[in-house]
Amino acid sequence: MSAPTDAELTDRTNELVESCRGFLDDQVRFRGAQFDAGLALVHLPEGAGGLGGNRGQQAVIDGILRANGVTYEDLRINPIGIGMGLPTVLAYGSDELKEKHLRRIFTGEDIWCQLFSEPTHGSDVAGIPSRAVRDGDEWVVNGQKVWTTLAHLSNYGMLLTRTDPDVPKHKGLSYFVLDMHAPGVDVRPLYQMTGEAEFNEVFLTDVRIYDSQRLGATGDGWRVATTTLMNERVALAGGPAPKGSGVIAGLVNLWEKRRDLFDEEEHARWRDRVAGLWIEAEVGRLTNARAKENAIGGNPGPEGSVAKLASAELSIAVNEAIVDLLGPEGMLHLPGYPMSRSSESMSTPTGRFLRSRANTIEGGTSEIMRNILGERVLGLPGDVRVDKALPWSEIPR
Repeated sequence: MSAPTDAELTDRTNELVESCRGFLDDQVRFRGAQFDAGLALVHLPEGAGGLGGNRGQQAVIDGILRANGVTYEDLRINPIGIGMGLPTVLAYGSDELKEKHLRRIFTGEDIWCQLFSEPTHGSDVAGIPSRAVRDGDEWVVNGQKVWTTLAHLSNYGMLLTRTDPDVPKHKGLSYFVLDMHAPGVDVRPLYQMTGEAEFNEVFLTDVRIYDSQRLGATGDGWRVATTTLMNERVALAGGPAPKGSGVIAGLVNLWEKRRDLFDEEEHARWRDRVAGLWIEAEVGRLTNARAKENAIGGNPGPEGSVAKLASAELSIAVNEAIVDLLGPEGMLHLPGYPMSRSSESMSTPTGRFLRSRANTIEGGTSEIMRNILGERVLGLPGDVRVDKALPWSEIPR
């Protein structure tokens, strides 16, 4: 089947809305129908939630849905599952795994998390020490993961672990879909400076996973993980959005309300600061749109790292400006520090300011993003990696 035209997508979307008119507010039921119609992620193949279109055409679908009051947001429903898990399963999963997971990821019936970082290895994730040992048709996994977002809510996790310690670190990894409710999986909260715990540490003790849950070949986990990471960076940068929307909109709106409170000199200083950040936001928005468009076959290019780096730095700068513009009011963190699982703080300027610090760490630190861009885009000499060719078991610790 040839790629659909915008006119065909308009007709299909209108038909979807009319056929679902009685349950537009039922997330699972409506998004299931959207997936079956190929209008979930239109750039994906038929049968996988798409119609083989291009990413830019999703805006046609989403615009019609918004006009009809359908405002489900992927990054609120299942951010890690839709942004990272779905493209990884699509690229490397068996037909059985695709049939089992893709639709339920999109509807939000199954929430997913990412099990990569460990206490001793975050940026150097290829060196992780957690182990999976083959036992017949199963693997027995032991180890600890950390900074696992939404693990406490997740049904499944994307698990990267070591299956062969006697080869170089990048070649001894394998990648599995882990049932987060399996015996031996213990999720514990990690409280952060917002007073909440969206992150977790996950202990794996003699956890059994069937080999059929593996994505990619045994020992090829790094290649699969790279797909996940590149999609993560595009997802963290956010989807294509209207000009002036997103985090910058909050600053512009606040500036409009407070601009008359300053003398001429202070007004000029703030005007320049807001305008500069707006320009950065627009450059980032266009860069991210290109990254989304260039993501082919589940493997985005280096634009994803550009977009992730820019959006992380911008988030900090904009949220700092908002707190500064609020003056003394910006010193108050009204939700307090309840040390709970809630997400109330993200609805306040101070909560978003505190949380924005994580943007430069999660999904690859800004330092790592700069290394990737320097080496893979600019062609600069790479970092010295003395352990790259050594068997993992021989690396000094």
